[in-house]
Amino acid sequence: MLRTLAVQNYRSLRRLVVPLGRLNVVTGANGSGKSSLYRVLRLLANFAGNGAVAALAREGGLDSTLWAGPGRTPRNQALALRLGFAGDEFGYAADLGIPPPAGMSSDGEPTTMFDRDPEIKAEAVWAGPVLRPATLLAERGGPVVRLRDTVGAWGMVAHTLRPFDSMLAELADPQHAPDLLVLRERIRSWRFYDHLRTDADAPARLPRIGTRTLVLAHDGADLAAAWQTIRENGDAHALADAVDRAFPGSEVHIVNQDGRFELLLRQPDLLRPIGTAELSDGTLRYLLLIAALRTPRPPELLVLNEPENSLHPDLVGPLGELIAEAATDTQIVVVTHSPRLISALENTGHEINTIELVKESGATIVRDQGLLDAPAWHWPKR
Repeated sequence: MLRTLAVQNYRSLRRLVVPLGRLNVVTGANGSGKSSLYRVLRLLANFAGNGAVAALAREGGLDSTLWAGPGRTPRNQALALRLGFAGDEFGYAADLGIPPPAGMSSDGEPTTMFDRDPEIKAEAVWAGPVLRPATLLAERGGPVVRLRDTVGAWGMVAHTLRPFDSMLAELADPQHAPDLLVLRERIRSWRFYDHLRTDADAPARLPRIGTRTLVLAHDGADLAAAWQTIRENGDAHALADAVDRAFPGSEVHIVNQDGRFELLLRQPDLLRPIGTAELSDGTLRYLLLIAALRTPRPPELLVLNEPENSLHPDLVGPLGELIAEAATDTQIVVVTHSPRLISALENTGHEINTIELVKESGATIVRDQGLLDAPAWHWPKR
């Protein structure tokens, strides 16, 4: 389980170190930095697939994403975007910076057109919740990486890394770097749901070829197949109960027509079942959230970005119960500005770690977090 999330110089997140629990709620006013903290988690997940540099480039490069307030570049320090996390077993941090100016070829053309891509200047993987010299397992400075072996001796990696490649993606190996491999696969198991589509053209509204689906797609396209998979390979009783709590007396049916699956909702007051094409946005969104949270393959970390959007107020209470139940098997981060959802989560009796973000002089901070309240954190050196 993750215990700490840290970020420096990302948008309004000038310097933030936050503790994490089993069930976390990130809240705050509009513009307080909730979406930025969500993006930090997504960026960290991208390192495991070598996509972090590209993701930052799509945001406009470091010039667009770096903290733009006072103290952006402390004296005698290079401009840097740093982000990392630490858990019970492993920690990881990365330091990204501005690439050097592009050189010129013999014919007067720049040697690269990708001069807006940030570079990975440093990375570190360590054991336990705090980075210390004794807990380091892998360390990268520029293109050079060294790994600690099973007896504690350091060895240099034979080949160098390119500035846009993460050591998590490039060096994870069951023989030479098993710790990197374990950490990479854990990060790859993280799930993010912030684009569950419920519009008129949403893929979930159409019958689709069904195949066993243990993980709901990020846009909810395979809802019917995921629902049937939970019935056959997960907790069918809990699935039905989640529907009944939200829509008393209702049942979900999956119809298979020549291999195409369609979800139908049968309600007690209607003479025929309702297909997904007819469902309201809120009803469809709630069914998608059930499929995401009742997965038969729970991830290590599940992040929900404003799951209450478009839900009827009567559905927020059942959603809180659904999220709290899922937190028994999965660490969950909920980003929300809904007091109703926060109250619903608190009413479940589950221990909630609330992270309320506020702005102070343009920078995001955690409300009431003093200097001694933040978890211990150290960044790797370049």
